[in-house]
Amino acid sequence: MQNTKSYVQEHKDRFINELVELLKIPSISADSAYEKDVIKTADEVKKSLENAGCDIVEICETPGYPIVYGEKIINPDLPTVLVYGHYDVQPPDPIDLWDSPPFEPVIKKTELHPEGAIFARGSCDDKGQMYMHVKAMEFMTKTDQLPCNVKFMIEGEEEVGSNSLSWFVERNQEKLSNDVILISDTGMIAKDVPSITTGLRGLSYVEVEVTGPNRDLHSGLYGGAVANPINILTKMIASLHDENNHITIPGFYDKVEELSKEERAEMAKAPFSLEAYKKSLDIKAVYGEEGYTTNERNSIRPTLDVNGIWGGYTGEGAKTVIASKAYAKISMRLVPNQDWKEITELFKNHFESIAPAAVTVKVTPHHGGQGYVTPIDNIGYKAASMAYQDTFGKTPIPQRSGGSIPIVSLFEKELKSKTILMGFGLDSDAIHSPNEHFGVWNYLKGIETIPLFYKYFTELNKKN
Repeated sequence: MQNTKSYVQEHKDRFINELVELLKIPSISADSAYEKDVIKTADEVKKSLENAGCDIVEICETPGYPIVYGEKIINPDLPTVLVYGHYDVQPPDPIDLWDSPPFEPVIKKTELHPEGAIFARGSCDDKGQMYMHVKAMEFMTKTDQLPCNVKFMIEGEEEVGSNSLSWFVERNQEKLSNDVILISDTGMIAKDVPSITTGLRGLSYVEVEVTGPNRDLHSGLYGGAVANPINILTKMIASLHDENNHITIPGFYDKVEELSKEERAEMAKAPFSLEAYKKSLDIKAVYGEEGYTTNERNSIRPTLDVNGIWGGYTGEGAKTVIASKAYAKISMRLVPNQDWKEITELFKNHFESIAPAAVTVKVTPHHGGQGYVTPIDNIGYKAASMAYQDTFGKTPIPQRSGGSIPIVSLFEKELKSKTILMGFGLDSDAIHSPNEHFGVWNYLKGIETIPLFYKYFTELNKKN
């Protein structure tokens, strides 16, 4: 495949400007106030796929937000690559921690990105990485170098659980038939250390509500005599980990796979500086489950974290009340073999059982998904490895990720396809956080690398 790099350099300003325009639209799927913006983003993605050379592009209605489907079938006898991405983004809160408005993209130079990084919500997760595939498609069609068939499925509910996606996949299996699924919604170890994600953690996300008295009470008149839901909730949450940061829910670890010493030794070969890690987060020490390294804790071990907690008075000044209710949102990252529905039920039963009689507890499951591991000996992985080798000059390192993409296991179940995760983001990109950004170099490097995956995947299939 010729001129990939030169084509990217020739069109880089346009590629960047097009992404910036897409990032200006606040496609926040979690907030119904932004419904029109989510729909508008789907329309823009449709236009982009048409301009990139897809012969068919559709806005497919679902029970929720629409899915943008596109395809270019050049020969039914050739392999088909299905590209998945999402056009919705996380809420930008807390707004006051952003250095620039989250939906007014700016390009700033940083120590890690001297060529500049695009600061905006969704720049890395996932508009920027999704758009790399659109531009890679453009390159292959404009230069008449598309070696195989391509399908796109870009959804608008990934950040809220992808409920409509499973509905769509189950009803469109023939339309979505493919030989491999390609996703860029992950990262790599460093700009000079390419990696391919081979494992994802599953997810169980719940909300808990603890109720005490039937109304907020005066803390002087009732304090010490009536259960305080906030006090009790914090005690209950604290009890979910023991002194070794081991999760205390009965049965939680029953299906957790323990990796061999050999596998852990291979993982340890990935370059990692604990001091640099701490410095980047401005922390004095790491913290986690005893007996495991930092990279093991955030990839091959399950976790339980409080994502939000509230109740009572939190405004300016003082208001001396015992709140009637207290709430928390809790996520559990799961490893392969842990079933998210089973873990959700284990959590619910345990959390309700540890509540004192003075309060009532309600556990509301939100969403979840299974973990996933892809083998490194399949054709898709080999093609991705060869593509990185060409553009980075290095063989990528297989790496398990701590993140979750619940739909990957759905794809394998419903479409019988393996997924290749070619991420170009970095841990420092602050996805889901204020000041999310995506390096211009990373963005363009992705556009340069992705077409080579198609080339090698097609060639390897012919050999087999």
